[in-house]
Amino acid sequence: MTKLFGTDGIRGLVNDKSINSEMGFKVGWALVEFSKKINRHPKIIIARDTRGSGLMLEAALSAGIKANGGEVISAGIIPTPGLAFLIKSEKANAGVVISASHNDCAYNGFKIFKYDGTKLNDREEEEIENIILEDRSLMNFEINFSSQPADFFYRDEGLTNKYIDFLLNFLSKEINFKGMKVALDCANGSTYEVAPEIFRRLGAEVELNFAQPDGKNINANCGSQHTEALQAEVKNKKAQVGLAFDGDGDRLIAVAEDGKVLTGDQLIYIYSRLFLDQGWLKNDLVISTVMSNVGFINALRALGVAHRATDVGDRAVFFEMKRSGAVLGGEESGHIIFSGLHTTGDGILSALMLVWAMNHYNQSLSELAAQFTLAPKLLVNVEVKTKPELSSVAEIDKVIKEVENQLGGEGRILVRYSGTEPLCRVMIEGKNKNEISLLADRICRVINKTLG
Repeated sequence: MTKLFGTDGIRGLVNDKSINSEMGFKVGWALVEFSKKINRHPKIIIARDTRGSGLMLEAALSAGIKANGGEVISAGIIPTPGLAFLIKSEKANAGVVISASHNDCAYNGFKIFKYDGTKLNDREEEEIENIILEDRSLMNFEINFSSQPADFFYRDEGLTNKYIDFLLNFLSKEINFKGMKVALDCANGSTYEVAPEIFRRLGAEVELNFAQPDGKNINANCGSQHTEALQAEVKNKKAQVGLAFDGDGDRLIAVAEDGKVLTGDQLIYIYSRLFLDQGWLKNDLVISTVMSNVGFINALRALGVAHRATDVGDRAVFFEMKRSGAVLGGEESGHIIFSGLHTTGDGILSALMLVWAMNHYNQSLSELAAQFTLAPKLLVNVEVKTKPELSSVAEIDKVIKEVENQLGGEGRILVRYSGTEPLCRVMIEGKNKNEISLLADRICRVINKTLG
């Protein structure tokens, strides 16, 4: 059981115990040690999003890599999936993105990728964690941050263009988005330069929003978690589609021309249809998580597509895709993985695929989304001080079972902790919105009483 890694890397409040310069140095050192099985002097690419703390952590991470004999190349500000691509294209031995994804600027973190552009499995995370916590050479090393950040790494300014070319080249040369008005919400994050550049090159008329990062405004009332402004922009500017990314660019949430938000489940369904039509859907199988809507699962079955559910997290989805041979999977939160094209979720790639589907079917996004109906669903977060096994807390276990009995076979409930925040998430699906709201409130009150 790891102590530092959560659902997606190491993440926390900046200058707290897990996210500070000392930890950055240790992560860099440990990653070199981990990579020495491949190369005695491993080449490691680092990148970051637009948080103000990123430069400090980049310098510390780079110092740790150099101190243990590694070579550092910085890609600067680039989306997380951009780094995953560059690791493979530049034949690096590993990579790290300094980001806290959809969290606000008070947070930051380290997302680690292997030589093949994929994320670490649980065993590999534990191996790196053991180096950080127990390696005697590291424990005895005197960490010194007196040098300037520029002394620690070489920045390759051309890497961003290589990522842009990768995203453009997967589309047929005949495909363009001329005549389409596309509203982009870049969350003041790492897609703020790349995304508009790509859509403009493809001929789209771009309405650009939240693309002025100042180190503090990443994800602030914008991006995939906060689509209200984008919804208004789509309707006011009469855009055909709105596309919202999160801070590090690995997820997508879309807004239809009527201002309605599509979930990740609805996006995956659209991609499933497209993949079936193109003959790409290997094994007629789609992978998503236990958070997926039952309406989505039933709609896949109606297409003749099998579905498998994993634990929450795009890592879990990816590893099940790899095991089962599936080429399409994702999360309701907007992480979509096209494993035949990329090794991780990519918000811009997902956006390109979505606009392509609109062109392919010559339908509006609202028409594509109307192919099936989502079951009423509610997700509520409760702040908690501790995270004991939920089944071990008698009051919580009891109320969950009571609600499950009340829902019967016409709904479902899932209660789980966040892997990155001090939250307990309560998800309920059912036939009636008012009923599930009352049931969710009942569970949340018990969780707040026992763990809040």
